[in-house]
Amino acid sequence: MITVVGTGTGAPLTPDARIALGRAGLVVGARRHLAAARLPDAIERITLGPLAPALDAVETYLEKEGQQRRGVVVLASGDPGFFGIVRALADRFGPKLLDVRPGVSSVATAFARLGLPWDDAVVVSAHGRELRTAVQVCRARPKVAVLTAPGAGPAELGAALAAGRAERTLVVATALGYAGHERIVRVTPAEAAGRDWGRAVNLVLCLDERRVLTPARTIGGPAVSPSRWALEEDAFEHRDSMITKFEVRALALARLGPRLGEHVWDIGAGSGSLAVECARFGAAVTAVEKTRDGCERVRANAAAHGVDVRVVHGAAPTVLSDLDDPDAVFVGGGGAELPAIVTACARRARRAVVVSVAALDRVPAARDALVNAGFPADGVLLQSSRLAPLPGEVTRLAAANPVFLLWGARPPARTEGVAR
Repeated sequence: MITVVGTGTGAPLTPDARIALGRAGLVVGARRHLAAARLPDAIERITLGPLAPALDAVETYLEKEGQQRRGVVVLASGDPGFFGIVRALADRFGPKLLDVRPGVSSVATAFARLGLPWDDAVVVSAHGRELRTAVQVCRARPKVAVLTAPGAGPAELGAALAAGRAERTLVVATALGYAGHERIVRVTPAEAAGRDWGRAVNLVLCLDERRVLTPARTIGGPAVSPSRWALEEDAFEHRDSMITKFEVRALALARLGPRLGEHVWDIGAGSGSLAVECARFGAAVTAVEKTRDGCERVRANAAAHGVDVRVVHGAAPTVLSDLDDPDAVFVGGGGAELPAIVTACARRARRAVVVSVAALDRVPAARDALVNAGFPADGVLLQSSRLAPLPGEVTRLAAANPVFLLWGARPPARTEGVAR
């Protein structure tokens, strides 16, 4: 067996862990874990650095295990099954060969220090991964734990959130559980960006303090997808029926595919109905609207539905240069500038662009803009009729204005080439 011992956040090794170490012929762990274990000189040990060579060495050792009858112990921080080494070990050697003895994770400890429940938190790792995903999750969700790494730590996370004007509190946790060394620091994103945190940080909590406490839940983890989407128009405040109709929104959402960890632009947001629906699916959303009353309307609709939408006042494509690159874009307005807007959006979208067009004359130019940017373009004319009551308890069909919906999805082979 390979015994995987989670040391907890500064907690001493348990008696069971000591027994496992006493029976081990090989112990694997970080330098600090090996030092704390006080191993006899006769026990072979591997100091973790790059993971692949360590796994190779464990495999070589196990091949002679049948004669020696001595086990392998892997020492890890916290709960090794939670963004830890258990995944790599199970993939290499199979779960049946593992005896996992978890400690308390750093995430659980950090929330405990704040007196907060974390069954509704999202945990995202920026360790060896793109920071942009963590940034979008922090923008979209009110309670996020980010596992950090050098180059993707509190300063970088704070700078990205400050640039996006996200109203968040960052709680930077260092050396959790280690008496005399533990630090819990609360800062704004801008304050985090301006400090040198060194290399010791491995966890940052990102909190929207207005929404940090939620009702009791029966399902752990981030909020599940909404039970309904393509909501009726009266679910949103709007002016003079200037709102993307729910039939159009339904197909637009299907083609956009908004999800947690992604960034969506809603250009010409109007009432913000599409922006709000994308945010309800967990995406971080930036709504661009050229009228001030429209911007206030988007903010009001976002607040009414309990989501966070960044609202940018200005006209596209001019204001787009200041925004972070999107994964998907919905263009719901544009007028004579539509081809230029679609071109600008398509050049920067990592995955998909969807365009809603009311005027037939503008369809060819919008489609050409998608194709010229490398998107295979498709589209449909949506022409629906809704049931409407008549006197005498009878019903008629009331036709809605037809709308062209165009879309383009970046081919998978080209996705890897988009700037990240």
